[in-house]
Amino acid sequence: MSGVRHHGWSDTIYGVLVLDRDITVSRGVSEPNAVATRSELILDAATMEDLVSFKIRELRETAEEIATTYAAPLREQTDRDCEWPETVLRLLAEARLTGLHVPARLGGHEEGLLALAVLTETIGKECPSTGICFGMHCVATAVITAKATPDQENCYLRHIAEGRHLSSLALSESGSGVHFYLPETKLVRDGDEFVLVGCKQFVTNGGRADSYVVSTNTQEADAETGEFSCVIVDSDSKGVSWLAPWHGLGMRGNSSRGMNLDRVHVPVNHMLGRPGDQIWYAFEVVAPYFLMAMSGVYLGIAQSALDITLNQMRSRQYSFSGDSLASVSVLQHRVAEMWAAVEKSRCLIYTAGRLGDLGDPQALAALLMAKADVSETVVSVVNEAMTICGGREYRENSHLAQLLRDARASHVMSPTTDLLKLWAGRTLLGVPML
Repeated sequence: MSGVRHHGWSDTIYGVLVLDRDITVSRGVSEPNAVATRSELILDAATMEDLVSFKIRELRETAEEIATTYAAPLREQTDRDCEWPETVLRLLAEARLTGLHVPARLGGHEEGLLALAVLTETIGKECPSTGICFGMHCVATAVITAKATPDQENCYLRHIAEGRHLSSLALSESGSGVHFYLPETKLVRDGDEFVLVGCKQFVTNGGRADSYVVSTNTQEADAETGEFSCVIVDSDSKGVSWLAPWHGLGMRGNSSRGMNLDRVHVPVNHMLGRPGDQIWYAFEVVAPYFLMAMSGVYLGIAQSALDITLNQMRSRQYSFSGDSLASVSVLQHRVAEMWAAVEKSRCLIYTAGRLGDLGDPQALAALLMAKADVSETVVSVVNEAMTICGGREYRENSHLAQLLRDARASHVMSPTTDLLKLWAGRTLLGVPML
Protein backbone atom coordinates (compact mmCIF):
# COMPACT_ATOMS: atom_id res chain seq x y z
CA MET A 1 0.00 0.00 0.00
CA SER A 2 1.36 3.41 -0.94
CA GLY A 3 1.51 6.47 1.28
CA VAL A 4 -1.39 7.97 -0.71
CA ARG A 5 -4.75 6.91 0.73
CA HIS A 6 -7.97 6.55 -1.31
CA HIS A 7 -10.59 8.28 0.82
CA GLY A 8 -13.86 8.29 -1.11
CA TRP A 9 -14.25 12.05 -0.65
CA SER A 10 -14.83 12.63 -4.36
CA ASP A 11 -18.36 11.30 -3.74
CA THR A 12 -19.17 14.70 -2.21
CA ILE A 13 -18.42 16.69 -5.36
CA TYR A 14 -21.82 16.23 -7.01
CA GLY A 15 -23.67 14.55 -4.17
CA VAL A 16 -23.71 13.80 -0.47
CA LEU A 17 -20.69 12.30 1.30
CA VAL A 18 -20.58 8.51 1.08
CA LEU A 19 -17.62 6.79 2.69
CA ASP A 20 -16.21 4.15 0.35
CA ARG A 21 -16.58 0.97 2.41
CA ASP A 22 -14.63 -1.16 -0.07
CA ILE A 23 -11.59 1.07 0.34
CA THR A 24 -12.04 1.06 4.12
CA VAL A 25 -12.25 -2.75 4.22
CA SER A 26 -9.09 -2.98 2.11
CA ARG A 27 -7.24 -1.42 5.02
CA GLY A 28 -8.34 -4.20 7.31
CA VAL A 29 -11.31 -2.32 8.78
CA SER A 30 -14.54 -4.31 8.63
CA GLU A 31 -16.74 -2.85 11.38
CA PRO A 32 -19.00 0.09 10.39
CA ASN A 33 -17.80 2.17 13.33
CA ALA A 34 -14.12 1.29 12.98
CA VAL A 35 -13.12 4.61 11.41
CA ALA A 36 -14.87 6.56 14.15
CA THR A 37 -13.11 4.44 16.74
CA ARG A 38 -9.75 5.26 15.20
CA SER A 39 -10.67 8.94 15.18
CA GLU A 40 -11.24 8.75 18.93
CA LEU A 41 -7.53 7.97 19.25
CA ILE A 42 -6.85 11.47 17.96
CA LEU A 43 -9.05 13.03 20.60
CA ASP A 44 -7.25 11.01 23.26
CA ALA A 45 -3.88 12.49 22.29
CA ALA A 46 -2.48 14.58 25.12
CA THR A 47 -0.72 16.98 22.76
CA MET A 48 -0.39 17.49 19.02
CA GLU A 49 3.04 15.90 19.26
CA ASP A 50 1.35 12.64 20.27
CA LEU A 51 -0.16 12.47 16.77
CA VAL A 52 3.30 12.50 15.20
CA SER A 53 4.78 9.04 14.76
CA PHE A 54 8.38 8.18 15.56
CA LYS A 55 9.10 7.85 11.83
CA ILE A 56 7.75 11.35 11.11
CA ARG A 57 9.78 12.76 14.00
CA GLU A 58 12.92 11.26 12.50
CA LEU A 59 12.11 12.79 9.12
CA ARG A 60 11.41 16.12 10.81
CA GLU A 61 14.81 16.05 12.54
CA THR A 62 16.52 15.57 9.19
CA ALA A 63 14.48 18.36 7.59
CA GLU A 64 15.14 20.67 10.53
CA GLU A 65 18.90 20.14 10.37
CA ILE A 66 18.98 20.99 6.66
CA ALA A 67 16.58 23.91 7.04
CA THR A 68 18.37 25.57 9.94
CA THR A 69 21.87 24.93 8.61
CA TYR A 70 21.32 25.85 4.97
CA ALA A 71 17.86 27.28 4.22
CA ALA A 72 17.84 29.87 7.02
CA PRO A 73 21.18 31.51 6.07
CA LEU A 74 20.06 31.71 2.42
CA ARG A 75 16.53 32.96 3.18
CA GLU A 76 17.27 36.66 2.73
CA GLN A 77 19.16 36.08 -0.53
CA THR A 78 16.42 33.79 -1.83
CA ASP A 79 13.82 36.50 -1.23
CA ARG A 80 15.89 39.49 -2.37
CA ASP A 81 17.15 37.96 -5.61
CA CYS A 82 14.05 35.84 -6.39
CA GLU A 83 16.48 32.94 -6.34
CA TRP A 84 15.21 29.38 -6.61
CA PRO A 85 16.60 27.45 -3.56
CA GLU A 86 18.50 24.87 -5.60
CA THR A 87 21.13 24.10 -2.96
CA VAL A 88 18.63 23.33 -0.20
CA LEU A 89 16.32 21.33 -2.46
CA ARG A 90 19.29 19.26 -3.59
CA LEU A 91 20.20 18.55 0.03
CA LEU A 92 16.61 17.56 0.83
CA ALA A 93 16.72 15.21 -2.16
CA GLU A 94 20.06 13.73 -1.12
CA ALA A 95 18.53 13.05 2.31
CA ARG A 96 15.75 11.14 0.49
CA LEU A 97 13.07 13.46 1.89
CA THR A 98 11.72 14.07 -1.62
CA GLY A 99 10.52 10.44 -1.58
CA LEU A 100 8.13 11.23 1.28
CA HIS A 101 5.04 9.79 -0.47
CA VAL A 102 6.70 7.11 -2.60
CA PRO A 103 5.81 3.53 -1.58
CA ALA A 104 8.38 1.78 0.61
CA ARG A 105 8.75 -1.04 -1.93
CA LEU A 106 10.10 1.57 -4.36
CA GLY A 107 12.51 3.03 -1.81
CA GLY A 108 10.30 5.82 -0.44
CA HIS A 109 8.95 6.63 3.01
CA GLU A 110 5.28 5.83 2.24
CA GLU A 111 4.03 8.70 4.39
CA GLY A 112 0.82 10.68 4.06
CA LEU A 113 -0.80 14.01 4.81
CA LEU A 114 0.34 14.54 8.39
CA ALA A 115 3.98 13.97 7.50
CA LEU A 116 3.68 16.48 4.66
CA ALA A 117 2.28 19.14 6.98
CA VAL A 118 4.99 18.53 9.58
CA LEU A 119 7.85 18.71 7.08
CA THR A 120 6.59 21.77 5.19
CA GLU A 121 6.08 23.51 8.53
CA THR A 122 9.66 22.70 9.53
CA ILE A 123 11.16 23.91 6.25
CA GLY A 124 8.77 26.83 5.80
CA LYS A 125 9.65 28.18 9.23
CA GLU A 126 13.21 28.78 8.05
CA CYS A 127 12.51 29.70 4.41
CA PRO A 128 8.92 29.90 3.11
CA SER A 129 9.93 29.76 -0.56
CA THR A 130 11.87 26.54 0.01
CA GLY A 131 8.88 25.10 1.87
CA ILE A 132 6.60 25.87 -1.07
CA CYS A 133 9.00 24.35 -3.62
CA PHE A 134 9.41 21.19 -1.56
CA GLY A 135 5.67 20.99 -0.91
CA MET A 136 4.70 21.25 -4.58
CA HIS A 137 7.13 18.48 -5.46
CA CYS A 138 5.53 16.31 -2.78
CA VAL A 139 2.01 17.02 -4.07
CA ALA A 140 3.03 16.09 -7.62
CA THR A 141 4.64 12.91 -6.27
CA ALA A 142 1.44 12.00 -4.44
CA VAL A 143 -0.57 12.47 -7.66
CA ILE A 144 1.80 10.22 -9.61
CA THR A 145 1.82 7.63 -6.81
CA ALA A 146 -1.97 7.38 -6.48
CA LYS A 147 -2.55 5.25 -9.59
CA ALA A 148 0.96 4.73 -10.93
CA THR A 149 1.52 2.08 -13.58
CA PRO A 150 4.62 -0.13 -13.41
CA ASP A 151 6.25 2.05 -16.09
CA GLN A 152 5.53 5.22 -14.11
CA GLU A 153 6.88 3.60 -10.95
CA ASN A 154 10.15 2.71 -12.64
CA CYS A 155 10.60 5.89 -14.68
CA TYR A 156 9.54 8.40 -12.01
CA LEU A 157 8.85 7.13 -8.50
CA ARG A 158 12.04 5.11 -8.08
CA HIS A 159 14.10 8.09 -9.21
CA ILE A 160 12.17 10.41 -6.90
CA ALA A 161 12.78 8.07 -3.96
CA GLU A 162 16.50 8.05 -4.81
CA GLY A 163 16.60 11.86 -4.80
CA ARG A 164 17.32 12.02 -8.54
CA HIS A 165 14.08 13.54 -9.81
CA LEU A 166 12.08 16.64 -8.88
CA SER A 167 8.49 17.16 -10.01
CA SER A 168 5.83 19.83 -9.66
CA LEU A 169 2.21 20.71 -10.47
CA ALA A 170 0.97 22.64 -13.50
CA LEU A 171 -2.75 23.21 -12.87
CA SER A 172 -3.52 26.94 -12.82
CA GLU A 173 -4.62 28.84 -15.92
CA SER A 174 -5.48 32.49 -16.40
CA GLY A 175 -8.89 31.65 -17.87
CA SER A 176 -10.07 29.44 -15.00
CA GLY A 177 -8.74 31.47 -12.07
CA VAL A 178 -9.40 29.78 -8.72
CA HIS A 179 -11.34 26.98 -10.44
CA PHE A 180 -8.29 24.78 -10.91
CA TYR A 181 -10.52 21.81 -11.78
CA LEU A 182 -11.69 23.49 -15.04
CA PRO A 183 -8.58 23.47 -17.26
CA GLU A 184 -8.72 24.67 -20.86
CA THR A 185 -5.46 23.06 -21.97
CA LYS A 186 -6.33 20.68 -24.80
CA LEU A 187 -5.40 17.00 -24.90
CA VAL A 188 -5.81 15.17 -28.25
CA ARG A 189 -4.97 11.53 -28.98
CA ASP A 190 -2.59 11.04 -31.91
CA GLY A 191 -1.77 7.36 -32.33
CA ASP A 192 0.33 6.22 -29.38
CA GLU A 193 0.82 9.80 -28.17
CA PHE A 194 -1.14 12.70 -26.75
CA VAL A 195 -0.72 16.22 -28.08
CA LEU A 196 -1.04 19.08 -25.55
CA VAL A 197 -1.85 22.68 -26.42
CA GLY A 198 -2.33 25.37 -23.80
CA CYS A 199 -0.67 27.62 -21.26
CA LYS A 200 -0.33 27.06 -17.52
CA GLN A 201 0.31 29.85 -15.02
CA PHE A 202 2.00 30.12 -11.63
CA VAL A 203 3.87 26.83 -11.97
CA THR A 204 6.05 26.41 -8.88
CA ASN A 205 9.55 25.12 -9.68
CA GLY A 206 8.85 26.38 -13.20
CA GLY A 207 11.73 25.59 -15.54
CA ARG A 208 13.57 23.86 -12.70
CA ALA A 209 11.81 20.54 -12.10
CA ASP A 210 12.44 17.40 -14.12
CA SER A 211 8.75 16.75 -14.79
CA TYR A 212 5.34 18.36 -14.34
CA VAL A 213 1.91 16.94 -13.62
CA VAL A 214 -0.25 18.85 -16.13
CA SER A 215 -4.05 19.01 -16.05
CA THR A 216 -5.94 19.07 -19.36
CA ASN A 217 -9.57 18.99 -20.42
CA THR A 218 -11.04 15.63 -21.34
CA GLN A 219 -12.19 14.87 -24.86
CA GLU A 220 -15.11 12.74 -23.69
CA ALA A 221 -18.37 14.12 -25.14
CA ASP A 222 -20.44 13.16 -22.09
CA ALA A 223 -17.92 14.46 -19.53
CA GLU A 224 -19.37 16.32 -16.55
CA THR A 225 -18.12 19.68 -15.33
CA GLY A 226 -14.80 19.26 -13.59
CA GLU A 227 -13.74 16.08 -15.39
CA PHE A 228 -10.24 16.43 -16.75
CA SER A 229 -7.12 14.40 -17.33
CA CYS A 230 -3.61 14.58 -15.90
CA VAL A 231 -0.44 13.68 -17.77
CA ILE A 232 3.24 13.73 -16.89
CA VAL A 233 5.22 16.11 -19.08
CA ASP A 234 9.00 15.86 -18.97
CA SER A 235 10.85 19.16 -18.77
CA ASP A 236 12.80 18.49 -21.96
CA SER A 237 9.71 17.73 -24.06
CA LYS A 238 9.72 19.50 -27.41
CA GLY A 239 7.24 22.38 -27.46
CA VAL A 240 7.58 23.24 -23.76
CA SER A 241 8.69 26.83 -23.21
CA TRP A 242 8.66 29.10 -20.20
CA LEU A 243 7.34 32.63 -19.87
CA ALA A 244 9.27 35.33 -18.03
CA PRO A 245 9.71 34.69 -14.28
CA TRP A 246 6.88 36.12 -12.20
CA HIS A 247 8.24 38.37 -9.45
CA GLY A 248 5.63 38.35 -6.74
CA LEU A 249 5.24 40.40 -3.60
CA GLY A 250 6.00 37.32 -1.51
CA MET A 251 7.19 33.74 -2.00
CA ARG A 252 9.75 35.24 -4.33
CA GLY A 253 12.05 32.22 -4.57
CA ASN A 254 9.59 29.61 -5.81
CA SER A 255 10.35 30.11 -9.54
CA SER A 256 6.70 30.67 -10.36
CA ARG A 257 6.38 30.88 -14.15
CA GLY A 258 3.97 30.39 -17.01
CA MET A 259 4.36 27.12 -18.94
CA ASN A 260 3.57 27.26 -22.66
CA LEU A 261 2.58 23.96 -24.26
CA ASP A 262 2.85 24.26 -28.05
CA ARG A 263 1.76 20.90 -29.50
CA VAL A 264 3.73 18.97 -26.93
CA HIS A 265 3.78 15.23 -27.67
CA VAL A 266 3.79 12.87 -24.70
CA PRO A 267 3.47 9.07 -24.72
CA VAL A 268 0.04 7.66 -23.94
CA ASN A 269 1.52 5.83 -20.95
CA HIS A 270 2.23 9.22 -19.34
CA MET A 271 -1.47 9.62 -18.54
CA LEU A 272 -2.29 9.25 -14.85
CA GLY A 273 -5.24 6.97 -14.29
CA ARG A 274 -7.91 6.83 -17.00
CA PRO A 275 -9.09 9.64 -19.28
CA GLY A 276 -11.55 11.93 -17.52
CA ASP A 277 -11.31 10.40 -14.04
CA GLN A 278 -9.24 13.26 -12.69
CA ILE A 279 -12.07 14.82 -10.71
CA TRP A 280 -11.09 11.93 -8.45
CA TYR A 281 -7.48 13.12 -8.52
CA ALA A 282 -8.55 16.71 -7.85
CA PHE A 283 -10.38 16.03 -4.60
CA GLU A 284 -8.86 12.74 -3.45
CA VAL A 285 -5.19 13.62 -3.98
CA VAL A 286 -4.44 17.09 -5.36
CA ALA A 287 -6.64 19.07 -2.98
CA PRO A 288 -5.82 17.19 0.28
CA TYR A 289 -2.07 17.13 -0.36
CA PHE A 290 -1.95 20.67 -1.69
CA LEU A 291 -3.91 21.95 1.33
CA MET A 292 -1.62 20.17 3.78
CA ALA A 293 1.53 21.37 2.03
CA MET A 294 0.31 24.98 2.05
CA SER A 295 -1.03 24.76 5.60
CA GLY A 296 2.31 23.50 6.87
CA VAL A 297 4.27 26.32 5.21
CA TYR A 298 1.97 29.04 6.56
CA LEU A 299 2.01 27.47 10.02
CA GLY A 300 5.80 27.64 9.87
CA ILE A 301 5.64 31.33 8.95
CA ALA A 302 3.30 32.03 11.87
CA GLN A 303 5.60 30.16 14.27
CA SER A 304 8.61 32.07 12.96
CA ALA A 305 6.84 35.41 13.55
CA LEU A 306 5.91 34.32 17.07
CA ASP A 307 9.50 33.29 17.82
CA ILE A 308 10.84 36.63 16.57
CA THR A 309 8.34 38.45 18.80
CA LEU A 310 9.22 36.44 21.90
CA ASN A 311 12.95 36.97 21.37
CA GLN A 312 12.45 40.68 20.79
CA MET A 313 10.36 41.09 23.94
CA ARG A 314 12.87 39.21 26.07
CA SER A 315 15.97 40.97 24.78
CA ARG A 316 14.93 44.58 24.24
CA GLN A 317 15.24 46.85 27.29
CA TYR A 318 14.31 50.44 28.05
CA SER A 319 17.45 52.46 28.74
CA PHE A 320 15.75 54.62 31.37
CA SER A 321 14.56 51.72 33.53
CA GLY A 322 16.35 48.57 32.42
CA ASP A 323 12.97 46.81 32.08
CA SER A 324 12.43 44.58 29.07
CA LEU A 325 9.40 44.59 26.81
CA ALA A 326 8.52 41.28 28.41
CA SER A 327 7.46 43.18 31.54
CA VAL A 328 4.79 45.24 29.71
CA SER A 329 1.41 43.78 30.62
CA VAL A 330 -0.42 44.76 27.43
CA LEU A 331 2.28 43.04 25.36
CA GLN A 332 2.10 39.97 27.58
CA HIS A 333 -1.62 39.84 26.77
CA ARG A 334 -1.01 40.19 23.03
CA VAL A 335 1.71 37.59 22.77
CA ALA A 336 -0.48 35.12 24.68
CA GLU A 337 -3.18 35.59 22.04
CA MET A 338 -0.63 35.08 19.27
CA TRP A 339 0.57 31.84 20.85
CA ALA A 340 -2.99 30.55 21.25
CA ALA A 341 -3.81 31.35 17.61
CA VAL A 342 -0.76 29.46 16.34
CA GLU A 343 -1.46 26.44 18.55
CA LYS A 344 -5.13 26.30 17.53
CA SER A 345 -4.14 26.31 13.87
CA ARG A 346 -1.54 23.62 14.50
CA CYS A 347 -4.14 21.52 16.27
CA LEU A 348 -6.54 21.75 13.32
CA ILE A 349 -3.83 21.08 10.73
CA TYR A 350 -2.35 18.06 12.51
CA THR A 351 -5.78 16.65 13.27
CA ALA A 352 -6.91 17.15 9.66
CA GLY A 353 -3.79 15.41 8.39
CA ARG A 354 -4.23 12.49 10.74
CA LEU A 355 -7.94 12.14 9.94
CA GLY A 356 -7.08 12.21 6.25
CA ASP A 357 -4.48 9.48 6.69
CA LEU A 358 -7.08 7.36 8.50
CA GLY A 359 -9.72 7.92 5.80
CA ASP A 360 -12.13 9.46 8.30
CA PRO A 361 -15.36 10.89 6.78
CA GLN A 362 -14.84 14.17 8.66
CA ALA A 363 -11.41 14.68 7.16
CA LEU A 364 -12.50 16.62 4.07
CA ALA A 365 -14.08 19.48 6.02
CA ALA A 366 -11.11 19.51 8.39
CA LEU A 367 -8.61 19.68 5.52
CA LEU A 368 -10.49 22.50 3.81
CA MET A 369 -10.77 24.54 7.01
CA ALA A 370 -7.19 23.84 8.09
CA LYS A 371 -5.90 25.86 5.14
CA ALA A 372 -8.61 28.53 5.50
CA ASP A 373 -7.92 28.89 9.22
CA VAL A 374 -4.13 29.08 9.04
CA SER A 375 -4.39 31.65 6.23
CA GLU A 376 -6.19 33.99 8.60
CA THR A 377 -3.94 33.06 11.52
CA VAL A 378 -0.66 33.73 9.73
CA VAL A 379 -1.66 37.18 8.46
CA SER A 380 -3.00 38.17 11.88
CA VAL A 381 0.02 36.84 13.81
CA VAL A 382 2.61 38.44 11.52
CA ASN A 383 0.72 41.74 11.61
CA GLU A 384 0.68 41.64 15.40
CA ALA A 385 4.37 40.72 15.50
CA MET A 386 5.15 43.74 13.37
CA THR A 387 3.22 45.98 15.76
CA ILE A 388 4.89 44.61 18.89
CA CYS A 389 8.43 44.64 17.47
CA GLY A 390 8.05 48.20 16.25
CA GLY A 391 10.32 50.23 14.02
CA ARG A 392 13.21 47.78 14.12
CA GLU A 393 11.22 45.23 12.13
CA TYR A 394 9.32 47.80 10.07
CA ARG A 395 12.44 48.56 8.06
CA GLU A 396 12.56 47.51 4.42
CA ASN A 397 13.11 43.77 3.91
CA SER A 398 13.43 42.92 7.58
CA HIS A 399 12.69 39.31 8.49
CA LEU A 400 9.15 40.18 9.59
CA ALA A 401 8.62 42.30 6.48
CA GLN A 402 9.42 39.28 4.35
CA LEU A 403 7.16 37.05 6.43
CA LEU A 404 4.34 39.58 6.06
CA ARG A 405 4.68 39.50 2.29
CA ASP A 406 4.89 35.71 2.25
CA ALA A 407 1.91 35.35 4.59
CA ARG A 408 -0.35 37.44 2.38
CA ALA A 409 -0.02 34.88 -0.43
CA SER A 410 -2.06 32.46 1.68
CA HIS A 411 -5.34 34.14 0.67
CA VAL A 412 -4.40 34.38 -3.01
CA MET A 413 -3.24 30.84 -3.81
CA SER A 414 -6.09 28.69 -5.08
CA PRO A 415 -8.27 27.38 -3.56
CA THR A 416 -8.78 30.79 -1.95
CA THR A 417 -9.91 31.17 1.65
CA ASP A 418 -13.48 32.09 0.69
CA LEU A 419 -13.76 29.11 -1.65
CA LEU A 420 -12.43 26.74 1.01
CA LYS A 421 -15.02 27.95 3.52
CA LEU A 422 -17.77 27.57 0.93
CA TRP A 423 -16.75 24.00 0.18
CA ALA A 424 -16.38 23.14 3.87
CA GLY A 425 -19.85 24.49 4.65
CA ARG A 426 -21.41 22.55 1.80
CA THR A 427 -19.60 19.39 2.88
CA LEU A 428 -20.86 19.70 6.45
CA LEU A 429 -24.42 20.36 5.25
CA GLY A 430 -24.41 17.46 2.83
CA VAL A 431 -24.78 19.83 -0.13
CA PRO A 432 -22.86 19.10 -3.38
CA MET A 433 -19.57 21.01 -3.36
CA LEU A 434 -19.75 22.09 -7.01
